[in-house]
Amino acid sequence: MNTDKAEVLFKDISPSDKDLITSYTLRSPRRNCDLSFSNLCSWRFMYHTQYATYGGFLLLKFWADQKLVYMMPVGEGDLEHVLAMLMADAAAEGQPLRMLGVCSDMCGDLENLFPGKFHFKTDRDYSDYLYLRSDLATLTGKKFQAKRNHVNKFRKTYPYEYVPLTADRVSECLDLEAQWCRMNNCDQQEGTGNERRALVYALEHFDELGLTGGILHVDGKIVAFTFGMPINEDTFGVHVEKADTRIDGVYAMINYEFANRIPEQYTYINREEDLGIEGLRRAKLSYQPVIILEKYEARAKD
Repeated sequence: MNTDKAEVLFKDISPSDKDLITSYTLRSPRRNCDLSFSNLCSWRFMYHTQYATYGGFLLLKFWADQKLVYMMPVGEGDLEHVLAMLMADAAAEGQPLRMLGVCSDMCGDLENLFPGKFHFKTDRDYSDYLYLRSDLATLTGKKFQAKRNHVNKFRKTYPYEYVPLTADRVSECLDLEAQWCRMNNCDQQEGTGNERRALVYALEHFDELGLTGGILHVDGKIVAFTFGMPINEDTFGVHVEKADTRIDGVYAMINYEFANRIPEQYTYINREEDLGIEGLRRAKLSYQPVIILEKYEARAKD
Protein backbone atom coordinates (compact mmCIF):
# COMPACT_ATOMS: atom_id res chain seq x y z
CA MET A 1 0.00 0.00 0.00
CA ASN A 2 1.53 3.31 -1.08
CA THR A 3 1.11 5.93 1.62
CA ASP A 4 3.69 8.45 0.48
CA LYS A 5 2.87 11.89 1.94
CA ALA A 6 3.75 13.43 -1.44
CA GLU A 7 0.59 11.88 -2.91
CA VAL A 8 -1.57 14.61 -1.35
CA LEU A 9 -1.15 18.37 -1.16
CA PHE A 10 -3.05 20.27 1.53
CA LYS A 11 -4.00 23.88 0.77
CA ASP A 12 -5.30 26.73 2.91
CA ILE A 13 -9.07 26.99 2.61
CA SER A 14 -10.64 30.15 1.16
CA PRO A 15 -14.07 31.27 -0.10
CA SER A 16 -13.01 30.47 -3.68
CA ASP A 17 -12.97 26.76 -2.73
CA LYS A 18 -16.72 26.68 -2.01
CA ASP A 19 -17.88 24.80 -5.11
CA LEU A 20 -15.23 22.10 -4.80
CA ILE A 21 -15.69 21.49 -1.08
CA THR A 22 -19.48 21.54 -1.11
CA SER A 23 -19.47 19.07 -4.02
CA TYR A 24 -18.36 16.57 -1.36
CA THR A 25 -20.19 17.79 1.75
CA LEU A 26 -23.61 18.35 0.20
CA ARG A 27 -23.67 14.80 -1.19
CA SER A 28 -22.56 13.30 2.12
CA PRO A 29 -25.05 11.78 4.59
CA ARG A 30 -23.15 13.53 7.41
CA ARG A 31 -24.99 16.33 9.21
CA ASN A 32 -22.13 17.69 11.39
CA CYS A 33 -22.05 21.46 11.75
CA ASP A 34 -18.25 21.17 11.38
CA LEU A 35 -18.74 20.43 7.66
CA SER A 36 -20.51 23.69 6.88
CA PHE A 37 -18.37 25.56 4.38
CA SER A 38 -19.01 28.81 6.21
CA ASN A 39 -17.76 27.35 9.50
CA LEU A 40 -14.67 25.93 7.81
CA CYS A 41 -13.72 29.31 6.36
CA SER A 42 -14.83 31.58 9.20
CA TRP A 43 -12.80 29.74 11.83
CA ARG A 44 -9.67 29.24 9.72
CA PHE A 45 -7.92 32.02 11.64
CA MET A 46 -8.06 29.84 14.76
CA TYR A 47 -7.52 26.36 13.33
CA HIS A 48 -5.32 27.04 10.27
CA THR A 49 -7.73 24.86 8.30
CA GLN A 50 -6.44 23.18 5.15
CA TYR A 51 -8.06 20.81 2.68
CA ALA A 52 -7.12 18.32 -0.01
CA THR A 53 -8.91 15.88 -2.30
CA TYR A 54 -7.59 12.36 -2.57
CA GLY A 55 -8.96 9.02 -3.73
CA GLY A 56 -12.55 10.25 -4.00
CA PHE A 57 -12.48 11.92 -0.58
CA LEU A 58 -12.35 15.44 0.81
CA LEU A 59 -9.71 15.70 3.52
CA LEU A 60 -9.67 18.44 6.17
CA LYS A 61 -6.67 19.17 8.34
CA PHE A 62 -6.26 21.67 11.15
CA TRP A 63 -4.71 22.38 14.55
CA ALA A 64 -6.74 22.48 17.78
CA ASP A 65 -5.14 23.17 21.17
CA GLN A 66 -1.73 22.82 19.49
CA LYS A 67 -2.58 19.31 18.31
CA LEU A 68 -2.82 18.21 14.70
CA VAL A 69 -6.28 16.88 13.88
CA TYR A 70 -8.15 15.80 10.77
CA MET A 71 -11.83 15.43 10.06
CA MET A 72 -13.06 11.98 9.18
CA PRO A 73 -12.67 11.87 5.35
CA VAL A 74 -15.80 12.82 3.39
CA GLY A 75 -16.57 10.92 0.20
CA GLU A 76 -16.53 7.48 -1.35
CA GLY A 77 -13.70 5.16 -2.30
CA ASP A 78 -11.00 3.09 -0.65
CA LEU A 79 -11.28 4.44 2.89
CA GLU A 80 -8.58 2.11 4.21
CA HIS A 81 -6.02 3.48 1.76
CA VAL A 82 -6.99 7.09 2.49
CA LEU A 83 -6.71 6.55 6.25
CA ALA A 84 -3.31 4.94 5.81
CA MET A 85 -2.24 8.04 3.88
CA LEU A 86 -3.47 10.28 6.72
CA MET A 87 -1.49 8.18 9.18
CA ALA A 88 1.62 8.81 7.07
CA ASP A 89 0.83 12.53 6.83
CA ALA A 90 0.41 12.78 10.61
CA ALA A 91 3.62 10.81 11.19
CA ALA A 92 5.49 13.23 8.92
CA GLU A 93 4.25 16.04 11.21
CA GLY A 94 5.49 14.08 14.25
CA GLN A 95 1.93 13.48 15.45
CA PRO A 96 -0.39 10.50 15.91
CA LEU A 97 -3.48 10.41 13.69
CA ARG A 98 -6.37 12.14 15.42
CA MET A 99 -9.74 12.58 13.71
CA LEU A 100 -12.74 14.63 14.82
CA GLY A 101 -16.33 14.56 13.63
CA VAL A 102 -16.46 10.77 13.83
CA CYS A 103 -20.12 9.76 14.27
CA SER A 104 -21.19 6.49 15.89
CA ASP A 105 -21.48 4.48 12.67
CA MET A 106 -18.04 5.66 11.56
CA CYS A 107 -16.51 4.28 14.77
CA GLY A 108 -17.67 0.86 13.56
CA ASP A 109 -16.13 1.47 10.13
CA LEU A 110 -12.78 2.36 11.66
CA GLU A 111 -12.84 -0.64 13.97
CA ASN A 112 -13.60 -2.96 11.04
CA LEU A 113 -10.74 -1.56 8.96
CA PHE A 114 -8.21 -1.26 11.78
CA PRO A 115 -9.29 -3.58 14.63
CA GLY A 116 -8.08 -2.34 17.99
CA LYS A 117 -5.99 0.45 16.46
CA PHE A 118 -8.12 3.44 17.51
CA HIS A 119 -9.17 4.86 20.83
CA PHE A 120 -12.57 6.62 20.77
CA LYS A 121 -13.88 9.32 23.08
CA THR A 122 -16.79 11.73 22.96
CA ASP A 123 -17.68 14.96 24.75
CA ARG A 124 -21.36 15.85 25.30
CA ASP A 125 -20.48 19.57 25.14
CA TYR A 126 -19.70 19.20 21.41
CA SER A 127 -22.75 17.21 20.33
CA ASP A 128 -24.90 18.89 17.67
CA TYR A 129 -28.60 19.61 18.20
CA LEU A 130 -30.80 18.60 15.23
CA TYR A 131 -34.45 19.59 14.96
CA LEU A 132 -37.19 18.90 12.47
CA ARG A 133 -37.55 21.96 10.26
CA SER A 134 -41.33 21.46 10.35
CA ASP A 135 -41.30 21.63 14.17
CA LEU A 136 -39.45 24.94 14.32
CA ALA A 137 -41.49 26.42 11.46
CA THR A 138 -44.90 25.56 12.93
CA LEU A 139 -44.43 25.16 16.70
CA THR A 140 -47.47 22.89 16.78
CA GLY A 141 -48.36 20.60 19.67
CA LYS A 142 -48.34 20.82 23.43
CA LYS A 143 -44.55 20.58 23.70
CA PHE A 144 -44.19 23.90 21.86
CA GLN A 145 -46.91 25.77 23.78
CA ALA A 146 -44.43 27.99 25.61
CA LYS A 147 -42.63 28.88 22.35
CA ARG A 148 -45.93 29.74 20.66
CA ASN A 149 -46.79 31.97 23.60
CA HIS A 150 -43.51 33.89 23.19
CA VAL A 151 -44.11 34.34 19.46
CA ASN A 152 -47.72 35.43 19.90
CA LYS A 153 -46.82 37.89 22.65
CA PHE A 154 -44.08 39.37 20.47
CA ARG A 155 -46.53 39.85 17.61
CA LYS A 156 -49.00 41.65 19.87
CA THR A 157 -46.40 43.79 21.62
CA TYR A 158 -44.08 45.01 18.89
CA PRO A 159 -44.53 46.53 15.42
CA TYR A 160 -41.99 44.28 13.72
CA GLU A 161 -40.76 43.42 10.24
CA TYR A 162 -38.71 40.44 9.04
CA VAL A 163 -36.44 41.03 6.04
CA PRO A 164 -33.81 38.86 4.34
CA LEU A 165 -30.20 39.43 5.39
CA THR A 166 -28.37 40.53 2.26
CA ALA A 167 -24.88 41.92 1.72
CA ASP A 168 -26.16 45.51 1.71
CA ARG A 169 -27.59 45.02 5.23
CA VAL A 170 -24.41 43.67 6.81
CA SER A 171 -23.50 47.00 8.41
CA GLU A 172 -26.59 47.07 10.62
CA CYS A 173 -25.87 43.48 11.72
CA LEU A 174 -22.34 44.54 12.67
CA ASP A 175 -23.80 47.42 14.69
CA LEU A 176 -26.05 45.03 16.62
CA GLU A 177 -23.13 42.62 17.13
CA ALA A 178 -21.03 45.45 18.57
CA GLN A 179 -23.86 46.38 20.92
CA TRP A 180 -24.27 42.73 21.98
CA CYS A 181 -20.54 42.48 22.67
CA ARG A 182 -20.53 45.59 24.82
CA MET A 183 -23.36 44.17 26.91
CA ASN A 184 -21.66 40.77 27.22
CA ASN A 185 -18.04 41.91 27.68
CA CYS A 186 -16.75 40.08 24.59
CA ASP A 187 -13.33 41.67 24.85
CA GLN A 188 -12.81 40.13 28.29
CA GLN A 189 -13.54 36.55 27.18
CA GLU A 190 -11.48 34.58 24.69
CA GLY A 191 -14.40 32.40 23.57
CA THR A 192 -16.77 35.24 22.70
CA GLY A 193 -13.90 37.20 21.16
CA ASN A 194 -13.11 34.33 18.79
CA GLU A 195 -16.80 33.89 18.00
CA ARG A 196 -17.03 37.56 17.13
CA ARG A 197 -14.06 37.34 14.78
CA ALA A 198 -15.63 34.35 12.97
CA LEU A 199 -19.01 36.08 12.78
CA VAL A 200 -17.56 39.29 11.34
CA TYR A 201 -15.63 37.29 8.74
CA ALA A 202 -18.81 35.47 7.72
CA LEU A 203 -20.80 38.67 7.39
CA GLU A 204 -18.06 40.39 5.38
CA HIS A 205 -17.94 37.41 2.96
CA PHE A 206 -21.67 36.72 3.06
CA ASP A 207 -22.31 36.10 -0.63
CA GLU A 208 -18.97 34.37 -1.27
CA LEU A 209 -19.70 31.82 1.45
CA GLY A 210 -23.21 31.15 0.15
CA LEU A 211 -24.98 32.20 3.34
CA THR A 212 -28.69 32.88 3.86
CA GLY A 213 -30.06 34.92 6.73
CA GLY A 214 -32.74 37.15 8.16
CA ILE A 215 -33.14 40.36 10.15
CA LEU A 216 -35.85 41.37 12.61
CA HIS A 217 -36.74 45.05 12.89
CA VAL A 218 -38.85 46.68 15.59
CA ASP A 219 -39.93 50.24 14.87
CA GLY A 220 -37.50 50.20 11.94
CA LYS A 221 -34.49 49.32 14.09
CA ILE A 222 -32.61 46.01 13.96
CA VAL A 223 -33.19 43.85 17.06
CA ALA A 224 -32.02 40.43 15.81
CA PHE A 225 -30.31 38.67 12.96
CA THR A 226 -29.45 35.11 12.03
CA PHE A 227 -27.75 33.22 9.22
CA GLY A 228 -26.64 29.80 8.07
CA MET A 229 -26.29 27.51 5.07
CA PRO A 230 -26.95 23.90 3.99
CA ILE A 231 -24.70 21.24 5.50
CA ASN A 232 -25.93 18.48 3.21
CA GLU A 233 -28.98 17.81 1.07
CA ASP A 234 -31.36 17.25 4.01
CA THR A 235 -29.85 19.40 6.78
CA PHE A 236 -29.60 23.19 7.05
CA GLY A 237 -27.16 24.65 9.58
CA VAL A 238 -28.05 27.74 11.61
CA HIS A 239 -24.68 29.15 12.62
CA VAL A 240 -25.45 32.48 14.26
CA GLU A 241 -28.33 34.09 16.11
CA LYS A 242 -27.83 37.47 17.78
CA ALA A 243 -30.47 39.64 19.38
CA ASP A 244 -31.13 42.56 21.68
CA THR A 245 -32.12 40.70 24.85
CA ARG A 246 -33.92 43.77 26.18
CA ILE A 247 -36.68 42.87 23.70
CA ASP A 248 -38.82 40.14 25.27
CA GLY A 249 -39.28 37.06 23.05
CA VAL A 250 -36.89 38.28 20.36
CA TYR A 251 -34.91 35.03 20.12
CA ALA A 252 -38.06 32.95 19.79
CA MET A 253 -39.32 35.26 17.04
CA ILE A 254 -36.16 35.31 14.89
CA ASN A 255 -35.89 31.53 15.25
CA TYR A 256 -39.50 31.06 14.13
CA GLU A 257 -39.33 33.50 11.23
CA PHE A 258 -36.08 32.08 9.85
CA ALA A 259 -37.26 28.47 10.15
CA ASN A 260 -40.24 29.44 7.98
CA ARG A 261 -37.89 30.66 5.24
CA ILE A 262 -35.70 27.55 5.13
CA PRO A 263 -36.74 25.51 2.06
CA GLU A 264 -38.85 22.44 2.73
CA GLN A 265 -36.27 20.15 1.10
CA TYR A 266 -34.36 20.34 4.40
CA THR A 267 -35.79 17.86 6.87
CA TYR A 268 -33.45 18.89 9.66
CA ILE A 269 -32.05 22.09 11.13
CA ASN A 270 -28.70 21.78 12.89
CA ARG A 271 -28.35 24.44 15.58
CA GLU A 272 -24.85 23.34 16.57
CA GLU A 273 -23.34 22.63 20.00
CA ASP A 274 -23.94 24.02 23.49
CA LEU A 275 -20.22 23.99 24.47
CA GLY A 276 -21.22 22.96 27.99
CA ILE A 277 -22.83 26.37 28.69
CA GLU A 278 -25.71 25.62 31.05
CA GLY A 279 -28.09 28.32 29.82
CA LEU A 280 -27.40 27.49 26.19
CA ARG A 281 -28.03 23.80 26.84
CA ARG A 282 -31.38 24.55 28.45
CA ALA A 283 -32.36 26.77 25.53
CA LYS A 284 -31.41 24.17 22.92
CA LEU A 285 -33.20 21.37 24.76
CA SER A 286 -36.33 23.52 25.11
CA TYR A 287 -36.80 23.36 21.33
CA GLN A 288 -37.14 19.57 21.49
CA PRO A 289 -34.27 18.22 19.36
CA VAL A 290 -35.00 14.97 17.54
CA ILE A 291 -31.30 14.06 17.36
CA ILE A 292 -28.42 14.92 19.66
CA LEU A 293 -25.59 14.06 17.32
CA GLU A 294 -22.62 12.62 19.18
CA LYS A 295 -19.25 13.25 17.57
CA TYR A 296 -16.21 11.22 18.60
CA GLU A 297 -12.51 11.83 18.48
CA ALA A 298 -10.69 8.79 17.05
CA ARG A 299 -7.01 8.62 17.99
CA ALA A 300 -4.61 6.04 16.61
CA LYS A 301 -3.07 4.10 19.50
CA ASP A 302 0.33 3.71 17.83
